[in-house]
Amino acid sequence: MAMVLLVEDDPAVREGLGLALRRQGHDVRAAGTGEEGVDRLRETRPDIVVLDIMLPGIDGFETCRRMRMQAEIPIIMLTARGDDFDVVAGLEAGADDYVVKPVEPRVLEARIRAVLRRTVSEPANIERHGSLVIDRAGLEVRKNDVKVALTPTELKLLLELSRTPGRVLTRQQILEAVWEHDYLGDSRLVDACVQRVRAKIEDVPSEPVYIHTVRGFGYRFGPR
Repeated sequence: MAMVLLVEDDPAVREGLGLALRRQGHDVRAAGTGEEGVDRLRETRPDIVVLDIMLPGIDGFETCRRMRMQAEIPIIMLTARGDDFDVVAGLEAGADDYVVKPVEPRVLEARIRAVLRRTVSEPANIERHGSLVIDRAGLEVRKNDVKVALTPTELKLLLELSRTPGRVLTRQQILEAVWEHDYLGDSRLVDACVQRVRAKIEDVPSEPVYIHTVRGFGYRFGPR
C-alpha cells in the first residue's frame, strides 16, 4: 500500500500502531525520537509520516519543520490532548492533518488513505491565472515560471479552489473535498493550509491576489 514512517517514543504505542498498519498492508518504518525520524526520512523516503508531538529531544513541531526542509511529504500529527494550541502549532509547523490520542487504528488508517489519495492525478488542461500556472495532469504549479513546492494537501486545496474561479467555497465544503472530514470543528485545518499556500503563491500573503477570504463564508479563488 504505502511506506509509513511512524515516529513515536512510546514502545507500546509504536508497536501497536505499527502492527495495525502492517495488517492493512503498509510497509512501516519506526523511529523513537525526532532526530531518528529525520534521519529515517532521509534514508527511506516514505510516502507519509505519522508523527507524535510529545517526543524526547526535539519535539514533534521542530521535527515537522526539519522534515519539511527535506521533502514536501504528507505528515499526520498525533496529539495526546487535541487542544487548540497543539493542533494549531502542528498545522503551522507544516502538518497536513492530526489525530487525537489514544489513536484508533481504523481512524488513523482512514486519515492516511485520505492524505495519500491527494497525490492521485486528475485529468485537466494547463490553466493560467495571471503569473500562476496550474498543471492538473502533471500536478505541478509554477509562479513566474518557477516551480512552487507544495505538499499534497496544499496542492489539493489549490486545485479545489481553482477548479471554479470566482465561486465561494465554504470551509465545510473545502474540508470535505480535501480532507474528507465532516466535522466542522476541524475548519482550522482549512485556515492553516490556506495560510501556507498563500505564503507560497502570493507576492504579499497579507494582501492576497489569488485566494481571497470571504468573511462569514469561506474562500474564493481568482486573480483580480
